[in-house]
Amino acid sequence: MHQSDTENPREDIHRVLRWSFGVLNPKDTVHVPGSVLLLVGHNPQPTSSTPSDVNDGAPTPSAEEACEESNRNKKTTADGNIILDPQPDNSPHDPLNWPKWRRDAALIALGFYCMVGGGITPLLAAGFTDVADDYNVKVSRVALTTGLIMLGLGIGCALVSPTAIIYGKRPVYLASAMLFLATSIWCALSPNFTSLLIARVVQGIAVSPVEALPSATITELFFLHERAFRIGIYALMLLGGKNLVPLVSATIIHRWGWRWAFWVVAIVVGACGLVLFVFASETFWDRTPGKLPDSTRNKNDRQGEGYLQTDEKTSDMGGQASQANSNQGPLPSNRPSCEMVNLVETLEEQNTSSITPASSSSEIRGHQDLEKKIADHHGSPPRQNPYTNRMAAHPRATFLGHLKPWHGRLRVEERWFRVAARPFFLYAYPAILWSAVVYSCCIGWLIVISESMAVIYRNPNTYHFSAFSTGLVYISPFIGGVLGTAIAGKMSDVVVRAMARRNDGVYEPEFRLVMIIPVAITTVVGLMGFGWSAEERDAWIVPTVFFGIISFGCSLGSTTAITFCVDSYRQFAGEALVTLNFSKNIFHGLVFSLFVTGWIETDGPKIVYIWIGVIQLAAMLFTVPLFVFGKRARHWTSKQGFHQRITSTG
Repeated sequence: MHQSDTENPREDIHRVLRWSFGVLNPKDTVHVPGSVLLLVGHNPQPTSSTPSDVNDGAPTPSAEEACEESNRNKKTTADGNIILDPQPDNSPHDPLNWPKWRRDAALIALGFYCMVGGGITPLLAAGFTDVADDYNVKVSRVALTTGLIMLGLGIGCALVSPTAIIYGKRPVYLASAMLFLATSIWCALSPNFTSLLIARVVQGIAVSPVEALPSATITELFFLHERAFRIGIYALMLLGGKNLVPLVSATIIHRWGWRWAFWVVAIVVGACGLVLFVFASETFWDRTPGKLPDSTRNKNDRQGEGYLQTDEKTSDMGGQASQANSNQGPLPSNRPSCEMVNLVETLEEQNTSSITPASSSSEIRGHQDLEKKIADHHGSPPRQNPYTNRMAAHPRATFLGHLKPWHGRLRVEERWFRVAARPFFLYAYPAILWSAVVYSCCIGWLIVISESMAVIYRNPNTYHFSAFSTGLVYISPFIGGVLGTAIAGKMSDVVVRAMARRNDGVYEPEFRLVMIIPVAITTVVGLMGFGWSAEERDAWIVPTVFFGIISFGCSLGSTTAITFCVDSYRQFAGEALVTLNFSKNIFHGLVFSLFVTGWIETDGPKIVYIWIGVIQLAAMLFTVPLFVFGKRARHWTSKQGFHQRITSTG
C-alpha cells in the first residue's frame, strides 16, 4: 500500500513502469542521460529525485503539483503539445532562437558541402582501371586511394573535433574548405602514384569535418522533435554524395580522364566555401547554468541544487517558443522538476566555473554584475561559459557580425589534448559502442562495394562496362539512399512520438532502435544478393537493384545510429561523432580496403558478400540486448562516473 503523495512523495517517484515497450525500466533508472519528458497533455511519472535533507523541514509539494508547475514553466511548440527540449534561452544569439530560414539555410549549406566531401571517397570508383593504366600499377593497388583517404578521415576526425569544441565549428569548416580545395588541385597534378596516395591522405584530413561535426551542429540548431528529420537530411546529402558524385565523376572520367574529376571538385569546393562563409555561423551555445561560490548564494539557492532541470533551449517548430510560454520564468528553487534530470550529468561533466570559493570579493562582484546585466538584457540565466555570457549580454548582431570567421576561444578551461582523448574513452559506453559498430557497417559496406565496382562491372569476363556505364550503376543506390533517408527521418520521429505518448510522455532513446528491423532485413538481403547475382552473371540490373537495396538499408541504419547516439549522450555529441567516424574509417574502411579487392579476385564476389552479409547480421543482432538493457546501461555509465573520468583525462 503506497502512502499518499503528500506523506511520502518518494513513493510516487519510484512508482514507474518496469517495462516501456520492451525497454527494461526499473525504479533505479529513473533519471539517466537521454530520458526526457517529450510530450505534454499526459500525467507523466515524476522523474526527479527528492533528497530528504534538501528543504530543511519545509513542506514538499506533491508529485502531481510538481509536474503541473514544471509543465507550466516549460516552453512548448506553438500548438502546446510538445515540450521544447532542450529549453532555449531568451537571447536572440541562442541558435535555437534564430529564424527558421537561417537555421535551415545553415543546414543546407553544410549539406551540400557534405555531399561533395562524402563523394570524394569513391570519386575514382569507376576509373580504377584508368588510374592503373596511367601509373602502370595493379587495379587492386588503386583501391589504396580509397583506403588511405579513409585513414586521413579517421586521423582528421580526431584532430578537428577538439579544435572545434575549443575554438568553434565555423573556423574549422572554413579552414576545411580551403584545404580541401588545395588537395583537390594536388591530386589533379600528381606526377606519380605515390604523390596521389599522399595527397589522398591529406585530403581525408581536410574533408573530415563533414563527418565529425555536422551532427553536433544539427543538435545545436534543432530541438529533439525536429532532430531526426534534419539528421536524415544530412545523412541523405552525405550518402547521396557517395552515390551521386561517382556517377558524375564517371562521366567526366569517360570524356576527359580521371584528373579532370579532381579539377571539377576543386571548382565546386570553392563555391561551397563561399556558401559556408555566408550561412554557416557559429552555433555553440552553452546551456549549463552558472553558479556562484557557496558564500555568495542564499539558502534557497542551495536548497534548489537538488532540483536541476534539463538543458534549456527554444522555439516552436521554426525556432520561436509559443507566446503563451515564452515569458515564463524558471521553476521555484524548492520544487522538483517533472523532467528527467539530464542536466545533473552535464553539470558533473562541465563543473568548471570561473568563480570559486577562493575568489576575491571584486571577482565575485564582477561575476554578479555580469549575471545582472544578462538578466536585465534578455532575461536569460547566466551560464558557466564566458563566451555564452558575453554573447547573451550583447544586442542583436548585424549580418556582417555573423560573417566574422572566429568569435574567440569558446572554452577557456579546456585543454586540447584532454578533449582529443575523450572520444576514445567513449567506447566504454554501450550505446556509443553499438552506434559505432552499426554506423561503421552501414557506411563501410558502401565503400567496400565502391572498391569492387571495377572488378565486377568493368571485368571483361563479367559485364565489361565502360567507366561511364559503371558510373550509371550509382543511380540505383542514390534512389535507395533518398528513399531510406526520407523514411528514416520521418518514420523514426513518428514511431518515437507514438511510443512516448504510450509511455506517459517520456521519451527513451531506445525507441529509435525499432528502425533496425528493416535495416537488418534490407542490408543482409542486399549484400548477399549483390555478390551472388554478380558471380552467377545474372543480368546487370539484378546486382544493381541489390545495390540500391543495400543503400536503402544503410541510410536507415546510419541515421538511426547517429540519432540514438546523440540522444543517449547529447553532452558528448561532438566527441561521440568522432568515435563513430574513427571506427568507420580506420577499423572498417582502411582495414577492408587492404584485402577485399584481392579477396574478390581470388574467391569471387559470391563467397565474399555472403560472409559480409553474415557479419552485418551479427552486428544487427546486438540491437536486441541493447533495446532491453539500454536504459540500465545508461544508468550504469552514469553511476560509474565514466563522464567524470573522461572530462578529467589529461
